[in-house]
Amino acid sequence: MTIFTTAVHSGHLPPRPGTPSNPPIVTASGWSYETLEALDAALGDDRAGYVYSRHSGPTQEAFEAALTALEHGAGATAFASGMAALHAALLAAGARAGGTVVAGAELYGATQTLLTQLADTAGVNVQRTNVRDLAATEAALAATPGGVLLFEVISNPLCRVADVTALVALAKQYQYRVVVDATFASPYLIQPLILGVDFVMHSATKYIGGHGDVLAGVVTANTDDDTHALARIRKLFGATLSPFDAYLALRGLRTLPLRVREQNHNALRLAQWLATQPRVERVHYAGLTTHPDHALALRLLRAGCFGGMLAFEVKQVERAEIFKIMERLKIFQRIASLGDVASLISYPAHASHRALTPAQRAALGISDSCLRISAGIEAVEDLIADLEQALA
Repeated sequence: MTIFTTAVHSGHLPPRPGTPSNPPIVTASGWSYETLEALDAALGDDRAGYVYSRHSGPTQEAFEAALTALEHGAGATAFASGMAALHAALLAAGARAGGTVVAGAELYGATQTLLTQLADTAGVNVQRTNVRDLAATEAALAATPGGVLLFEVISNPLCRVADVTALVALAKQYQYRVVVDATFASPYLIQPLILGVDFVMHSATKYIGGHGDVLAGVVTANTDDDTHALARIRKLFGATLSPFDAYLALRGLRTLPLRVREQNHNALRLAQWLATQPRVERVHYAGLTTHPDHALALRLLRAGCFGGMLAFEVKQVERAEIFKIMERLKIFQRIASLGDVASLISYPAHASHRALTPAQRAALGISDSCLRISAGIEAVEDLIADLEQALA
């Protein structure tokens, strides 16, 4: 019932059944066609229709249509995970043997590993740069004109903010296509396609799904050609989002503004409180007026919003004590994810960035005393009390 209803809403109706003398041709996904010519057109992508679940489905297309509208793009393509979505976006943007990817130095750990694999096994020239240093970024782009620029709007885990407008201008100057991971920001805080980005990717597992019960990724492109390229890559790789996960992600979108507003409010309050605590060395959150990216966040993100993510460092502790602090927490869930209605806490050194060496993490400013928080929608007074007793 869910799939049929969603198909109606997305503009696709099941083909009419055949007559006893002319039985319908039924595909593996259960859709029927009156003639082989009609099936041939669907197989060749010449007409709307569904022939095989790896290619597409009505529930997935309903989710994609919603993201297309939300991001103001030409079309969205849903994937089975955020990493599958990011990989496809890089390939569609032109990451190939002999090509260049200039990537922000501060990226999710699995993204760093993917880039290393592309360099080692696919012959992609990967250059890393501090995208907050526009002069250094321009030098990297100018060194090899034509390629792909990849960065996160809000970085993982230290929540630095990238100047999307300035980076897009540099990319266009040197014939680079721009892929942006906006997972930390969510579509509620920013729509990068409006600013000239070519591809915007979200791990829909996070803020879009919002309830910790779906694994999904989505890429929205600025042109029809790029949308078709993403669909071809997904069809070949088989990284197709399941109908049920598409339904869950679409359900999550209905409450996105409500959830994200409350998560942003809680994150700001938590950051302000942590900044006053004697055991806390440093707080990473652009909502604090002392943060180096505060003015940029005010200009770039939705008014009053700075993200639901923050990080903080505890003074003079080793890993064992960090684990004890985490174990004492009663409300925060110790899960290496984010964007949930529940508040989550993780330790980047053994979770999101464990694939990096200690030296690599230190070079990025990720200390072994750093904890990352994904603020949920609980009463913020309860969250503060939980942190207070854990740090005491």
